[in-house]
Amino acid sequence: MGGNGKQHRWKFFIQRTPSSNYDQQKDPPREFLCPVLGRLMFDPVVVSSGHTFERTTVQVCKDLGYKPQVPDGRTPDFSAVIPNLALRETILNWCDRSGAGKPKQPDYYAVESTVRTAMMMTSESSRGQDVSRFAVSEKELLIAVADHPPLRLSHAVTELTPRRHSLHNSYYSSSSEESVIGCSSPSLVPFTDQPAAILSAPTSQSNSSDIISEEAPSSASNSSSASSPDEYYVVRFENLDSFDQEQAVIELRRTTRTNEEARVSLCTSRLLSGLKPLLVSKYAGIQANANAALVNLSLAKGNKLKIVRAGILPLLIDVLKGGFEESREHAAGAIFSLALEDDNKSALGVLGALQPLLHALRTGTEQTRLDSALALYHLTLVQSNRSKLIKLGAASALVGMLEGGVLAGKVVLVVCNLALCAEGKTALLDAHAVEVLVQLLRDGGTLDESTRENCVSALYTLGQGSLRFNGLAIDANAVEVLQVVVDSGSERAKEKAKYLLAALTGQHDDVD
Repeated sequence: MGGNGKQHRWKFFIQRTPSSNYDQQKDPPREFLCPVLGRLMFDPVVVSSGHTFERTTVQVCKDLGYKPQVPDGRTPDFSAVIPNLALRETILNWCDRSGAGKPKQPDYYAVESTVRTAMMMTSESSRGQDVSRFAVSEKELLIAVADHPPLRLSHAVTELTPRRHSLHNSYYSSSSEESVIGCSSPSLVPFTDQPAAILSAPTSQSNSSDIISEEAPSSASNSSSASSPDEYYVVRFENLDSFDQEQAVIELRRTTRTNEEARVSLCTSRLLSGLKPLLVSKYAGIQANANAALVNLSLAKGNKLKIVRAGILPLLIDVLKGGFEESREHAAGAIFSLALEDDNKSALGVLGALQPLLHALRTGTEQTRLDSALALYHLTLVQSNRSKLIKLGAASALVGMLEGGVLAGKVVLVVCNLALCAEGKTALLDAHAVEVLVQLLRDGGTLDESTRENCVSALYTLGQGSLRFNGLAIDANAVEVLQVVVDSGSERAKEKAKYLLAALTGQHDDVD
C-alpha cells in the first residue's frame, strides 16, 4: 500500500535465468546492484513503486527527502519497504560461485555522502547553476508540512511555557519547555510535564555568553535584509575560529529561545548543514549550545520533519551516547521534540534512537531521564518501535525502574504502550510487571492520582487476552488492592478496577 492510498502490485525478483549464465559473468548482473550506490546490495528491499534498492539507501533518501533518478524514468515511492529475500539469496549464491566478495552492510554516512552528491548534481543539471544541496529536500518538506495541520496530535498537546530556573540545579537546559499531555488511548490518563527549560542565558565553557559582541544582533539583521535570514549564522558557522563559532551558536540559541517566527525562518537547509559539525564539536561550549539551539528550532511544528530529513538524527544519537553531559541533556530533549511528529516516529526507531534513550533513561541526569522517558513514550505509540524496544530487553529494565520508584509516572506510560503488543505483554509478565504494579498501588501513598490510574490501566492492558494474568494477579494479592481502588479511586481507575476484579473473582472469564 503506497502513501497515497492506492494499491501497488509488489514485484519481487525471482531467479529464472540458468545460474551458469550468471556464474560466467565477471561483473555482477545489473539487477544485483543498488541503482544509487552502483554496488552489490547487502539487504535489497522492494519499495512501493516496485523498484529495488539497498535498504540503507532507502533510509538515507527518506531522511533527506530525496527521490533518486532510476533507469526506467519513474519516480521511486519509499512509503513502504519489503525485504527481497529471494534476491538477497541469489546475490550471495552468485558471489559463492563467481568468487566475488560478498557485499557488506554499507555505512550510513558513506551512503549519505553519495546521496548528497547525487542531489547536488541533480539540482545543478536541472537549474543550470549551483544551488543548495538540500534544495530538493527542502521543497518536498515544505509541501509535506503544508499537508499537515497545526500540532494537535491525538496523543499529545504541546505548549510553550517558561520554567523558573533553580540555582540549585546541577545542570543547564537549552530550550523552550513543552508541556506534554499524553492521552494516546482511553486506557491512559492525561499527564502534564515540562521536559525542557528556558534559561536566561546560554551556557558557554569559555564564558563567551557574557561577552557576545553587541554588534551581533544588528549584524544578523543587516545580513538578513541583504540576503537570507540564515546568512549571518551560516557564515560564522563555517569560520574556523572556535570563538566565532561559539558566539554564533549562542546567538542562535538566544534568538530562537522564545521567537517562533525566528525558529521557522532560520531553520533552513543551509543553516542545518552548517550546524551539523558543531553538534559534535570537541569544544564543550560549542557542542552544548549547538544542541540547545537545535532543541529550540525543533519546537516549531514545521521544522521537525525538516530536521530529521537533513540527516541530523544520527548526530543527536552520537551526542546522547557520548557527548558532554549538558549536551546529552539537550540531545535527549531534541529527540523527544522530534518524536512528537508522527511521521518521524518510525525513522527514529530505524536510525537507532531507542537503545541510547533506554540507556539514558537509566543512567542520565534527572532532565535527561525525563526527556528520554517522554521520547520513549511517544516512540512506542508505533508498533515497530515497541517490537524493537522489547528485543532490546526494555521490559525488565522498565519494570526494575518501576520497582525502584524512578520516574514511575512516566515509565508506566511506556509500560502501557509495550503491553499493547503480544511480545510486550509476554516480556512484561515474565519480568514480574504484575507484581510490581500491584505493589506500587499498595504503597501508592506518594503516587499522584494520574500515576495510580495509569498503573491500573497497565494491569488492565496486561490482562487483556492473557491466560497467565489471573494467576499472577491472584498470587500478588491484587484483589485486595483493586478493591481499594474501587472504593476510593478516580472514576477512570474505578471502571478498570471493576473489570479486573470481575475477571479475578470469576464473574468474567477474561478482561473485556
